[in-house]
Amino acid sequence: MSTAPQARRKVLAVIPARGGSKGVPGKNLAPVGGVPLVVRAVRACLAARYVTDVAVSTDDPAIAGAAGGAGADVVVRPAAIAGDTATSEAAVLHALERHPDADVVLLVQCTSPFLTGEDVDAVAAAVVEGGADTAVAVAPFHGFVWRESADRDGEGLGHDKAFRPRRQDRPQDFLETGAAYAMDAEGFRTHRHRFFGHTALVPTDPARVLEIDDPHDLARARALAPLLDAAPVPGRADVDAVVLDFDGTQTDDRVLIDSEGRELVAVHRGDGLGVAALRRAGLELLILSTEQNPVVAARARKLQVPVLHGIDRKDLALKRWCEERGVDPARVLYAGNDVNDLPCFSLVGWPVAVADAHDSVRAAARAVTATPGGEGAIREIAAWLLGPELHHTPSPHPTRHNSPAQ
Repeated sequence: MSTAPQARRKVLAVIPARGGSKGVPGKNLAPVGGVPLVVRAVRACLAARYVTDVAVSTDDPAIAGAAGGAGADVVVRPAAIAGDTATSEAAVLHALERHPDADVVLLVQCTSPFLTGEDVDAVAAAVVEGGADTAVAVAPFHGFVWRESADRDGEGLGHDKAFRPRRQDRPQDFLETGAAYAMDAEGFRTHRHRFFGHTALVPTDPARVLEIDDPHDLARARALAPLLDAAPVPGRADVDAVVLDFDGTQTDDRVLIDSEGRELVAVHRGDGLGVAALRRAGLELLILSTEQNPVVAARARKLQVPVLHGIDRKDLALKRWCEERGVDPARVLYAGNDVNDLPCFSLVGWPVAVADAHDSVRAAARAVTATPGGEGAIREIAAWLLGPELHHTPSPHPTRHNSPAQ
């Protein structure tokens, strides 16, 4: 006799993301790998097969905008549970009021930037399928833990300091990562705490365990992102507009000056072919430069691309340009190389650094070209968007543009 299939259980992932942070101001919107921390957490939850709903609990409009844009349900957190002493459990309980039919609830922290959808799935599965009441992401841990006593004598915790067994002779310990927890929703409503009943330990890769609590943690996360993140590059379906910095992105950042004080820069013919292909494909294009220099305008005319130059606040100019053309900033690719490009990076969905960009720019980028600025980096970006046939780049015979001295 056949039985009806069991209805899918509702699994709600809640991401607490307050606006206030003393250790790292604006922490939950800080980009790692070119993506704000709260958006990274939302994407990890959306990538998990067991998760049916993703909610971000926040008191901050900017976080709400980023989370909503990434596909999360935004739960506006009241001030009573948004202060420094508010617990994550309080935020989860409040979010559950919007989802009274949730069977399983997850607490996911956006301060763990390298959490993956697979990690979230594993924690959820321990409760959904494994019969646990609660579950926690942990990492294998083999260290000896110490604490100072009242008289400042070092004491071993869980070990005798006079006895040093080999790692293989010690029981396996696990470190709570702080990244993800799962709870039976009804049990959580009753106990109002993330641990009750049978708690399952769900091991994760210790190489990806990092909690961002201070600026040094954030710097480490940005340095690790190129190594630990997948290296996606955008395709045509991801991008509606391409905005290009000029100096150091379309050039090698050098300026030659002749005896009459005229400036000369070198650009790559392959970049011109790439821009032409992007224009034919119907993408919106813009050159955006801080320099007020005829050489920028001359190159823009050659490429038949609109230009805004002599711009002090490139981010404000970019925001206004997007509004005027009805372009969603999340679907803009911005290519740059130096620190004055960072404000624009925080506005767009695809911040891209050229290979020889400043370290801070590479760290904030979502993608990095293999080619340096002025040597075909724009052609490479065009190949990402339009297909591999653009990867064949002609020999780098530079085109030179002159401008009068400024």
